[in-house]
Amino acid sequence: MAKYYYSPTKQKILLLLVAGISMGLSRSPRTNWHIIKNLSKEWRDVDRRTLRRVLREFKYDRLVNFKDEDDGTVSIVINERGKRFAMRYNPDQIEMAKPVRWDKKWRIVVFDIPEKKRTARDALRKKLKKLGFYELQKSTWVFPYECSNEINFLAEFFEVQQHVRVLTVEKMSMDADLKLHFDLS
Repeated sequence: MAKYYYSPTKQKILLLLVAGISMGLSRSPRTNWHIIKNLSKEWRDVDRRTLRRVLREFKYDRLVNFKDEDDGTVSIVINERGKRFAMRYNPDQIEMAKPVRWDKKWRIVVFDIPEKKRTARDALRKKLKKLGFYELQKSTWVFPYECSNEINFLAEFFEVQQHVRVLTVEKMSMDADLKLHFDLS
């Protein structure tokens, strides 16, 4: 499978298709309105033109199939290849690599996400905890191994990338509790 990079919007569309959200496209504004009002709020955030363009791109990449329905709509169905590909963008599938030897550097994730993005902030905190990060403070987390790619992906996925920073620290005072927590010698 070719290596593609999709924007957060495209990733979201792929993941929603995998989740079983059915989407039909129609040229009729009345039919579109009926579809839109029954969609989850994630779909509503996607511009109709962008959605059409992205779905055509997915069809070209052989990630989805288009099916003409009797009522004149077109149903978009994600195929097996699309499901496998979408798993790359699933934040629930992210795992942190643990190298054989620790490079004696700490990775510190800091963020200051505004209150209006509270849901994303809480989701990021929950994900960091699930991935095994240690919470130093509410918005400061530490991890002993390289994690920039994973954190950048999560920040993009939750659409808070401008509020999240990853620091690599060679020395940290009073880190004995961290070494103990991560079982580092």
